[in-house]
Amino acid sequence: MLIQKYKDFLRLVIYQIYPRSFKDTNDDGIGDLPGIIEKLDYIKSLGANAIWLCPCYKSPNDDNGYDIADYRDIMDEFGTMDDMKRLIAEMHARDMKLIMDLVPNHTSTAHAWFQESRKGRDNPYSDFYYWFDEPPNDWESCFRGSAWAFDEMRGQYYLHSYAITQADLNWNNPAVVKVMQDVVDFWVDMGVDGFRVDVIDQISKDFEGGRNCFGPRLHEFIHALFGREKTAHLFTVGECWVDDIEEMRRHCAADRNELSTLFQFDHMECGRAEKFTPKKDSLRTVRDVLIRWQDKTAEHDLLHSLFSDNHDQPPLISRVADDGEKRYESATCLAAMFYLLKGVPFIYQGQEFGLTAAHYDSIDCFDDIESINIYAELCQSMSAVAALEKINFGSRDNARHPMAWNAGKGGGFSDAEPWISLHSRQSKINLENDMMSERSVFRFYQKLLKLRREQDAFLDGSFEVISGPEEECFIFTRTLGQEQWAVVCNFAQETVIELPFDGEVVLSNQGRIDVSGIYQEYECAVIRVH
Repeated sequence: MLIQKYKDFLRLVIYQIYPRSFKDTNDDGIGDLPGIIEKLDYIKSLGANAIWLCPCYKSPNDDNGYDIADYRDIMDEFGTMDDMKRLIAEMHARDMKLIMDLVPNHTSTAHAWFQESRKGRDNPYSDFYYWFDEPPNDWESCFRGSAWAFDEMRGQYYLHSYAITQADLNWNNPAVVKVMQDVVDFWVDMGVDGFRVDVIDQISKDFEGGRNCFGPRLHEFIHALFGREKTAHLFTVGECWVDDIEEMRRHCAADRNELSTLFQFDHMECGRAEKFTPKKDSLRTVRDVLIRWQDKTAEHDLLHSLFSDNHDQPPLISRVADDGEKRYESATCLAAMFYLLKGVPFIYQGQEFGLTAAHYDSIDCFDDIESINIYAELCQSMSAVAALEKINFGSRDNARHPMAWNAGKGGGFSDAEPWISLHSRQSKINLENDMMSERSVFRFYQKLLKLRREQDAFLDGSFEVISGPEEECFIFTRTLGQEQWAVVCNFAQETVIELPFDGEVVLSNQGRIDVSGIYQEYECAVIRVH
């Protein structure tokens, strides 16, 4: 069974914030820490009790903050360290926890460590990065092109798994392990309650196996960060593309003293042939992935993460459901499918009022370095119009447009020109409109999260599927002692569902009263079983 610390983590509901796009308070078109403080009561009212804050460290912003120039300072546009201290204090006063984004695989080439390292081979930072006289392999950057760049000053090539300005740290150097431990400790001393760890699988390279990840010392390095007495209490979630339960167990089994959990990304492939190419799909595919990982993590007593959206992915609703006429039904059905399972819920900003993918007619509306690079590459083999359709579908910017608080000129985000285009559907899909609607996605989320918080069966109860694999629905129960709940999510139009028990409908997105009968497309119901 899950140890007590992990059971306590099950009570977390984590709201993810992309600070650059959340709320601007000083009219520079960029979100900031005071804007987050201003909205803490809103987040609390939703039912969240923790925030995952995307990087807010000092950065040149070549990759929107994931290129860090100083791990111990705040980006000028976001505020000051005093603002950060106030954010932590205000959150703790509301009994909310702060999960910071830790980026241990690489730094900006503007970081002082890299600037010293490139000066030569006889300084203390010489081996902080991977340097070679010639590229030792043909690895490619995740943002296209070679992962090796030549530095004129040093006269050698360095590894950059992402942008050319993001140099990979050499964790084989004990000094790198020590400085990253110091970074973690710095923020723990500030009062931070946990970390989301960016591309954690890449901090150890497998040069012999030809992989820029899952190297032989990976778990040694993770343990060095989080297996210490000072960090053992933290909630930690790793970004790691693991599809093997044994590898997941090695990362986050309680006796490993490494991570609390991982993000599992199998369902992110639903609705697309590859990142920038859609394919016809349905919620059945998503359902099957969710079932598989509920069963696997339960078998191995692992803490699971529950999420449908994040800052790197276009909204799932636009890939596998209906983001048009049945947007309300789709958004609420997805919420019931994900957040009444066993695990730790993560809700991405805007998801709570049914925000969808955006669409633009010009590449100038995009900022993401990956999207811009791929667009240029695609234009060599297809028309600009066709290339732009692919970017509209798969761009990370889909999740990074300013938060749509209202239908006003700046969307309630800022009175100034925003750093990136407002969401293309902002005038219709925004929080204010949703709150005024009789069919409010936000209010459904509130009720669902309240149920989850108050009914222990949704936290630590067993999970059993009672719908068949060929059925166009997802019906499961959560049971703890004598308490049992059922969740029904229907995917097809006008489906007759006969449940093998009686009960009371406690939450429904269609005003349902009877537990059995005809369910409409994307209708969901939460039932207390008698």
